[in-house]
Amino acid sequence: MSAGENASKPTQRRGPTTSQVLVVTSVMFTFISFWRTAAIVLCDLAGTAFYIGGIVESQIGRSAPWFILGVMVFSYAVRSVYIESCAMFVRGGVYKIVKEALGGGMARLAVSALLFDYILTGPINGVTAGQYVIGLINDLLDLGPASALIQYQNLVSSLIAIVITLYFWRVNTKGIHESSDQALRIMGATTVMAVILIGWCFVTLAVKPETRTLPPIMPDLSRKIDVAGKPILDPFGKQVDPLGYLGHTSIGESLRPGEMTGNWWSLLGAFGLVVAFGHSMLAMSGEETLAQVYREVESPKLTNFKRAAFVVFLYSLLLTSLISFLAVMIIPDGVRMSQYSGNLIGGLAMNVVGPQWARLGLNALVVIVGSLILSGAVNTAIVGSNGVLNRVSEDGVLPDWFLKPHPKYGTSSRLINLVVVLQIVTIVLSQGNVLTLGEAYAFGVVWSFVFMSMSMLILRFKRPGAREYEVPMNFRIGRYDVPVGLALIFLVLAASAVANLLTKEVATVSGILFTAAFYAVFWITERLRRHRRGAGHHEHLEQFNQQEADQVSAPALRLTKPYRKLVAIRSPHNLGMLKKCLDETDPETTEVVVMTASVVPKGSGDYEPTITEYDRQLLTAVVTLAESAGKPVKPLIIPTNEPFYALAQTAKTIGAQELIMGMSNKYNPEDQLDQIALYWLNVCGAKPEPLSIRVLGPSRDVRLDIAGGSQIPRAGAAGSGESAQLIADLRRGWHGVERLLLAYDGSPLSADFLDTVMSFLDPAIEVTLLNVSEEAGSNEEGAVTEEEAFQTVERGAQRASELGRRIAYKVAHGEPGQEIVREAVEGKFDAIFMSLRGVYRRGDTTAFASNTRFVLENAPCRVILGFAPKTIPAPAPAPAPVADDGG
Repeated sequence: MSAGENASKPTQRRGPTTSQVLVVTSVMFTFISFWRTAAIVLCDLAGTAFYIGGIVESQIGRSAPWFILGVMVFSYAVRSVYIESCAMFVRGGVYKIVKEALGGGMARLAVSALLFDYILTGPINGVTAGQYVIGLINDLLDLGPASALIQYQNLVSSLIAIVITLYFWRVNTKGIHESSDQALRIMGATTVMAVILIGWCFVTLAVKPETRTLPPIMPDLSRKIDVAGKPILDPFGKQVDPLGYLGHTSIGESLRPGEMTGNWWSLLGAFGLVVAFGHSMLAMSGEETLAQVYREVESPKLTNFKRAAFVVFLYSLLLTSLISFLAVMIIPDGVRMSQYSGNLIGGLAMNVVGPQWARLGLNALVVIVGSLILSGAVNTAIVGSNGVLNRVSEDGVLPDWFLKPHPKYGTSSRLINLVVVLQIVTIVLSQGNVLTLGEAYAFGVVWSFVFMSMSMLILRFKRPGAREYEVPMNFRIGRYDVPVGLALIFLVLAASAVANLLTKEVATVSGILFTAAFYAVFWITERLRRHRRGAGHHEHLEQFNQQEADQVSAPALRLTKPYRKLVAIRSPHNLGMLKKCLDETDPETTEVVVMTASVVPKGSGDYEPTITEYDRQLLTAVVTLAESAGKPVKPLIIPTNEPFYALAQTAKTIGAQELIMGMSNKYNPEDQLDQIALYWLNVCGAKPEPLSIRVLGPSRDVRLDIAGGSQIPRAGAAGSGESAQLIADLRRGWHGVERLLLAYDGSPLSADFLDTVMSFLDPAIEVTLLNVSEEAGSNEEGAVTEEEAFQTVERGAQRASELGRRIAYKVAHGEPGQEIVREAVEGKFDAIFMSLRGVYRRGDTTAFASNTRFVLENAPCRVILGFAPKTIPAPAPAPAPVADDGG
């Protein structure tokens, strides 16, 4: 883009052309609602309901539902820890928090344990989905528990899990927004299934008195045997023992059922309850995903995040706890663990009251929905793992190669590929055994919680001060705030983790080996990067794709909303103007294009544009700011030999209504406005389009409106709830109006009022635009012809269409005031809306133009007059009435 025409030979270019504009894409520039956020997390947490009951009961017996309920209630406290951490760090999670509190070494250890959790999340959910499918087929064919299908169910389940994993690998490669769409649909189907199933179960409880007995509260910590009395073996060939390494000690023997009868409230009994609670911690898996998706939550960020977290808590509490209780109460003890341990809800469906065909139909619904939500949990595992590894890579632990965006979709596809490969390997090694995967899975879940809560507790003292959100129960003693609530959460998690370490042999061995392996990889890659970097400090820079656009245009930037702002940026340390812009921007109606100019000397030869290291620093700062605000931006790099001209030309090309700059060290604000205004007049030609130019500083907002400027709706500072109430109040003010006649002449003021009326007017009100052309044969200078009037009102209707409103429009001939009244009478309109220009004095209608006075005196309905504040002068002698304004 150049300030002038190129007068040299065609083969010699003096500067870059429009085909060299760089449209920049980041790994993530889309944001999702709190419903989508909740859906992504629930696909893991709610999916746990499909297998958690069988896993916990295999360890502690029929008391499993009570401990699952306890864990789900406790998850509310853990949720508070994640809200506080995310409010502190947009790109948070275990790695970031632990590093801030305990340093890089402990952070690598914590994230290694967390990755063990995520890598196992996909396989356990995928395999469980396979188990449900196989169980349904077996029941439909009435093959019985000894069928070949059941004998090879682990192998078939593994194949199904691999197919599901590969499908969501493709979906995540395309991007999280598409994945969140899928998660939202899955959770909708799950809700329908849960209501039907739970309602049917309550009917069963009502008609079968023998099912109304609640399970026992105290756990059974005996060594496990099957219905035939044979020992149940773990993957190491040893009998399953819920006390693990303690099983052969005196403490372990004292915790067996015979010894503990009546002694559960002793100190030893309390330890036994902690052991049982630790066996149930798997029910809370998926909380870390909250931290990983916080980056993508839309504005208002923290408010929407708290909403999502509460939805996750309430949904998982009701679904997981109720299903666990109902399964133990309704499914007979003789078949519950032997036949349905891997598909407990399928067993529940087959044991409710009703004919066989109806129960098979319910089981089919359970399997279809279960497969969807468990498959969604596979997706969540990929999303979470990708987020964790992104944090690690950004910190210089993994090579930048992993962060290189996908050339088409802009996602971190190389990290996704790594996660999927590890998940498929895990499926193969586990041979599709759900109980084995569940036991190993618990290690990463509980230890990631311990590291998170401990680090947040340390940060209360290491980084004291006010926070946007704090875990409740804080007491001030002298100069110090004592975080009692956070400390209690940490103690419960730490006790459960230690108990698991001593009692879960499979989880302890496999978890330590996996964690040690990942820690070694992180340690080696970080040392190699540090060696190549030298003594310099690592600074994370986003990886961006660059695409050369044929021209700067709304389609090239995928601009679809009715309003656009163009923000000029130069330095990563001076983005105050962008922050202010984002704070006041409503992302539902307005898009923000961020432009930086790459200045090329005049007379330069062929130029090949690229994203420089400084551009990456600048755009990384933009990404960070946009993520904190939860509002998207569109980055653009424009090579030019005249930045002010490039700004004006870009604003014109993309149809921006507002152009924003920061304070300059070289020019004062007035000079900046003047220069942009001159270029704007140059690029627009004889008739300049409306544009508001603003220069924003820490305490200044200098503004220049050209051709009346443009009013863009701002995000309500008081919150969306109050904004919605305001609009509701405005709409109630139109009570009794069903048909509105809007006088429209296409002027900037008239166009602004059209936008305003379309924004708050009740959609049920029919609107007709009316423009009045001069009578045929008029020789007055500046007279509006019928064709011009029609084109003007047609543009107004098109504008209303862009704002989501379909309206009628027409052209009248003659005196504007008379034609407006005539149309109102013949069309039986309930109200007339007119915009005013010229001079207006409160209480003095003699200052109105003759057409306005005519309408006020003769209208058959109410008349609403709109005017700009600048048309109300300070008290002064009354000026003469202005000329007729044409309505």
